[in-house]
Amino acid sequence: MSGSEKKKIVFDDPMSGRSQDDTDAGWGDERTGRGEGSRDKDWYLRETPPHHGEK
Repeated sequence: MSGSEKKKIVFDDPMSGRSQDDTDAGWGDERTGRGEGSRDKDWYLRETPPHHGEK
């Protein structure tokens, strides 16, 4: 940053936007590019908890 450039102070509400943790990628889910509503059978089988039995 040069001497003539100054950082701007932002006074907006920090809680009004989404953080990285609000997204699936923030929780470690892979990005498929197919959209949220396109989860197929393979996805459900991968996400089944171990206490639900054999896959």
